[in-house]
Amino acid sequence: MNIILLGPPGAGKGTQAQKLVAERGMIQLSTGDMLREARSSGTEMGKIVADVMDRGDLVTDEIVIGLIEEKLNGPQGGGFIFDGFPRTLAQADALEALLRKVGQSLAAVIEMRVDDEALVARITARSTCADCGAVYNDRTRPIPADGKCENCGGTEFTRRADDNEESLRQRLMEYYKKTSPLIGYYHAKGKLHPIDGLADIDTVSGEIKAVLDKA
Repeated sequence: MNIILLGPPGAGKGTQAQKLVAERGMIQLSTGDMLREARSSGTEMGKIVADVMDRGDLVTDEIVIGLIEEKLNGPQGGGFIFDGFPRTLAQADALEALLRKVGQSLAAVIEMRVDDEALVARITARSTCADCGAVYNDRTRPIPADGKCENCGGTEFTRRADDNEESLRQRLMEYYKKTSPLIGYYHAKGKLHPIDGLADIDTVSGEIKAVLDKA
């Protein structure tokens, strides 16, 4: 089963992808992770990626599709989660063609809808454990009073430099300009399943499970 997690920055796509990996054995395909892995792999594709990145150029859609094809031809696990790709209609068409080429298909596109103001309030209050990556929030899940992470006991917490209101609103605008057309694209194909991305983690996970169980 292959799915796309679609939604603006901060909607919780990464958190839900991790749960699907743990619970269903799915494989998360994050564009950034794939590029970093390829760059250090020493393969022909890795050398191409390294050369492009070292020049400071943008990695082309063709390169990303090539990396995805390598993954699709490898171990299947419980299927693939596309996280952060596609971002544009051209990439969506390229992904569809690739899936067809390797004899696979897309089961569902989960659109994690959010209210912008609520999202800004949530993200600007976010901090992360420097050791294990656990996410805390000043309002909904504050760092424990003893200053230790509930998961690993770490005592260092960081905030992303771009987790401020101005940067987040710019990232949201970029998302709506480039990625929101995908909502209509996948709706027309009968693949789109909107859910409330600002519900608590377990509720969102349950809604995703219900969609996938029917897919």
